[in-house]
Amino acid sequence: MKISTLCKYVDQPMILNKLDQKMPAILIGAGGSFGVWDSFRASEKDKANGHKKILKNAIVISSTIAASLIGTRGMKIGGKKIFSGLMERVHFSELQKLQTGAVNKFLSSTNIKDGDVLEALETVKLKELSLKQIEILQNKLPSSPAKQELFSVILPEKKNLNSKEIFSEIKRLSLLGLIPVVGGVTGGIIADRVTHTNNRKGTADKVKEGLYQYLANIFLCNIGAGTALFISEKLEKAKKIKPLTPVKKLAVILAGITATGIVGGSYIANCVSKKFINPLFGENSKGKGIYDERKPEALDIALHADDIATAGILSGFKWIEPALPLMYFISGYRAGTGYRNSSPRNV
Repeated sequence: MKISTLCKYVDQPMILNKLDQKMPAILIGAGGSFGVWDSFRASEKDKANGHKKILKNAIVISSTIAASLIGTRGMKIGGKKIFSGLMERVHFSELQKLQTGAVNKFLSSTNIKDGDVLEALETVKLKELSLKQIEILQNKLPSSPAKQELFSVILPEKKNLNSKEIFSEIKRLSLLGLIPVVGGVTGGIIADRVTHTNNRKGTADKVKEGLYQYLANIFLCNIGAGTALFISEKLEKAKKIKPLTPVKKLAVILAGITATGIVGGSYIANCVSKKFINPLFGENSKGKGIYDERKPEALDIALHADDIATAGILSGFKWIEPALPLMYFISGYRAGTGYRNSSPRNV
C-alpha cells in the first residue's frame, strides 16, 4: 500500500470531522489528567498549602480548556452565533449531504458499471472510505474533469499555499496558540484572588511565563515557518529551485522553525521579560542574567511538537489540525501557574 493512500485516508473530510468532534473530550480528559498529576505532585512537596495548589490548578485548567474550546469553535448563546471559531467545521450531516451531491452528480455524467467502484461511491456518501476503496477509486476511475471535481470533494488534494495564504494561515495558527495562553494567565490571576495568594510577583510570573510560552514555543516558530516558505516560493518563481514536494516543504518549514523559534525564542522572550515586564511590576532586573528566572528545559523542547504540527499543516497535512488545541494546552497551563524554573515558585 502506498504512503500517499494512507495520507489521503487521514485527510478525508469525514475523518477530519470525526477527529474534530472528539477533540473536546480528549482535551478535557488529557488536560485534566495532566493538571491533577501536577497538582498532587506539588501538594506532596508543600502539604500545608496543598489544598490551595489543587484549587488554583483546577481553575487554571478550566480556564485554559474553556478558552481553547471557545477560540476554536466559536460561541453561541441561545442558538445565536456570537462569533465564529478558528477551527469550525460543518456538521457531519451537512458533510454527508455535500458528498452525496458530489457522487450523484458524478454518476449522472458518467456510465460506471464496476461493482467495486459503485460500492465505494455509495460508501462515501455517508462515511469515510477504507484504504482499499481509496485505491479502487484512484486506480479504476479514468482521468477526467468529472473525476477531478468528485475528488475535490471526497479526496481533496493538499493545497499549495502562496505567500499571502501562508501568512494568513500563520496569523490564524498564532491566534490558536495565543488564546489558551491568555486563558491560562487569566485563570491563574483569578485563582490567586480566589485563594487570597495574589501579589505583584505572582502576577508578573504569569505574564512572563505567558510571554515565554507564546514567543518561544508558538509565535516566533510560526514566523520562522512562514518566512522559510516565503523565501522558498520566491526561489521557485525565480527558477532557482524546483517546486517543493510536501515532504521537502516540511523540511524547509522545520528549518525556519529551528532558526527563529527553537534557537532564539527563549532568549528573546527572557530579554523582553527582563527589559519590560519586570520594571512594569516593580521588579529589579539589575545584575540578573537572561536565564536567571527561566531557562529552556526538556518539556520546552517537547512542546515544539506543536511546531512540527504547524509545519505539517502548512505543508498540506490537514489531519494534524484537530490536535493543535491539545498541544497548546500545556503552554496555557504553564502560563497560568506562572512557572519559573530558576527561582522560587509561589503557591
